[in-house]
Amino acid sequence: MSDTPVLSRQSVPASIDKLVIFSNEGGESTDISNGIVQFQYFESILQDAIRATVTFADTGNAIKGKTALEGLPIVGTERVQLVLKDNLDQKLELKLYVNKVTPITDTSTKSLVSLDLVSKEFILNEKARLNKRFDGRVSDHVRRILTDGNRTGLETKKKLHIEETSNNYNFLGNNKKPFYTLNWLSKRAVSSQNQKSGESAGYFFYETSQGFNFKSIDGLLAQKQKKSIMYNDSPDKEKIPPGYDIKALSFEKDNKINVQNKLEKGAFTTRTVLFDPFTCYYEVVLADAKDKTLKLGGKELPKLNPEFDSADPNKEFSRTTYYLLDTGTLPSGSTQQQLDKSREQNFEVKKSLNQAIMRYNQLFSAAISVTIAADTSLHAGDAIYVDSPELASDTKNDNVSRQSGGLYIIADMCHYYTAKESLTQLNLVRDSIGRKGNHTTNRT
Repeated sequence: MSDTPVLSRQSVPASIDKLVIFSNEGGESTDISNGIVQFQYFESILQDAIRATVTFADTGNAIKGKTALEGLPIVGTERVQLVLKDNLDQKLELKLYVNKVTPITDTSTKSLVSLDLVSKEFILNEKARLNKRFDGRVSDHVRRILTDGNRTGLETKKKLHIEETSNNYNFLGNNKKPFYTLNWLSKRAVSSQNQKSGESAGYFFYETSQGFNFKSIDGLLAQKQKKSIMYNDSPDKEKIPPGYDIKALSFEKDNKINVQNKLEKGAFTTRTVLFDPFTCYYEVVLADAKDKTLKLGGKELPKLNPEFDSADPNKEFSRTTYYLLDTGTLPSGSTQQQLDKSREQNFEVKKSLNQAIMRYNQLFSAAISVTIAADTSLHAGDAIYVDSPELASDTKNDNVSRQSGGLYIIADMCHYYTAKESLTQLNLVRDSIGRKGNHTTNRT
């Protein structure tokens, strides 16, 4: 990571050193980097794979007197080698594939073409099916699904950043697609390091340029910040306050707490009704976020008006989930071992189901969108410390906001390149309010 502060003036155009498209028919290739009009690269913790879009001027002399679209030709699934550079000379090297071709304008000598680029696994996901049995820890299943070949997995050779889970879960692939199953498992996973069974649960599966990630919500919020960003109205666009790495070009914050919506989804209080059809066992489990020990981005979860709390603690819930207990299903081991486990639950519902529901809905309680000069070292899932001035009648007030400032997670990010500028937009989220910690980035 570069220690050089990122100044506002560095949003001037950076370079796309290479964008080479290789023909599916072999032999031919063309570099369209000189004709690029606009390039966008996307990562998100809510997106299974990385994506990019490129719009370029396709001239008639790209290949043997023809346009690239006709000369290669570009029909889809072509391999694309890309080298992107920002204004700090940090490089982002990618191998993507053409998913969609969209001609925008077309003349006899030149056309404007847009290409939708995706990772290899995005396309393989449509051809792979899981038809095996999976026994053991959830994190081991994720690793197996990503690496298995022969169309029973995604066959990836990329780096895997998998946070180990503490819970086991046995299941059958049922001919499902890998991405579908990985997201399905995310809701059933409990981290061995950053989550306590019965207190918190829930993971995100996503890809960045550095590989595939399977990370818990609490693990993301437990990170140290990668960089610190300051936004203020100072006319001196070159000056960055001490301890910060980046000065934001634009800043927008949004309180995402729609009370009715959050209550409907069970962000703070939930009820689980469990029933075992074989033994007629019945149990009601209540969960309240106030009673949990969670790793938060801010100081505390939002406090709602106690006037709306129920006098009867057994009625203090806003969402109910009904579940048939998964008892004795797919036990592993020998015949005798399977008989011994026939009374055990395959999925411990009351320790993870509603805990994951609550954490997913809590994470997006506060959001900030910032635009900075292009910085290819940042990735979805990174922790960022963000400060902005406290609103006050004194326009010379330099105090940072104690309410909205602090640690956030990059939920979505986009690198945006044109002939005029190169920018990175970050959509940041967290689960709580109140500034805690220090903005000074810890470098190793």
